[in-house]
Amino acid sequence: MIKYVTKRLLLAAITIFAVGTITFFLMNMVPGGPFLSEKAISPAAKAALEEKYGLDKPLIKQYVTYITDAAHGDFGESLKQRGRTVSSIIAMKFPVSAKVGGFAILVSLLIGVPLGCIAALHRGKLLDNFINIISTCGIAVPSFVICTMLMYFLGVNLKLLPTFGLTSWKHYIMPVISLSFYPTAYIMRLMRTSLLDVLGHDYMRTAKAKGVPQFVSLFKHALRNALLSVITYIGPMTAYTLTGSFIVEKIFTIPGLGGEFIGSISNRDYTIIMGTTIFLAALMVIMNVIVDILYKIVDPRIKLK
Repeated sequence: MIKYVTKRLLLAAITIFAVGTITFFLMNMVPGGPFLSEKAISPAAKAALEEKYGLDKPLIKQYVTYITDAAHGDFGESLKQRGRTVSSIIAMKFPVSAKVGGFAILVSLLIGVPLGCIAALHRGKLLDNFINIISTCGIAVPSFVICTMLMYFLGVNLKLLPTFGLTSWKHYIMPVISLSFYPTAYIMRLMRTSLLDVLGHDYMRTAKAKGVPQFVSLFKHALRNALLSVITYIGPMTAYTLTGSFIVEKIFTIPGLGGEFIGSISNRDYTIIMGTTIFLAALMVIMNVIVDILYKIVDPRIKLK
């Protein structure tokens, strides 16, 4: 186990390095610069700003300097939010996104897994068809449509819930529903397909022939094996959800990391773009390692090499 985790962490470091490298050069290939939007800025002031942040140096030298500092945990200062470091911005914004995302993940699992099991156990019946319709809509309908519908009906028409901010528990309801709708639908489909596959195996038919109660065979044998596909999806879903859905945060005016990332792209704030991208990549890779370890816990037959 230790050897496997060490190997995966080394591969994770290489992956994060590759993501940082690609993002850096692609970002600098886009025409323009971070100070072109400054109002009435003189050429001398522009040159002074570029010198201050090291943007006047050759691109390769900028790259080496940034990667070296990032390896030590220093993502530099924001080019637009003067006096604030990228690390402090991520530290302040990420907990907000993580709180909303954590609730969304919990809702997705608590609803998606049971409904997927119910659909599999009632295959071809009315309940199964109804759940399939919901899951298909959840996957097909974009999150901004869900946000708009919730805001229109629950916020504007019925005035039951607030439409922006995160100052009370009511403010979390619409963002969590919007953020969890797609993963819930996806987990429902995954769970249904996996459970149907497991129920068709020989050992399940043998258990049924021996008179093992359906409840026991379902939870002791079938559910544990069917959960493997859901665990596979939990890794990237968690990384994406915890960092915040960019669209959801923007629509509901949530002061999280997603909104900050969108703002950094609009403002050409290179350091925030780089820091947020590397942070997301690191979170994604770490979650995948955790998922692989969970495989071993759920199914001891799996060998980690």
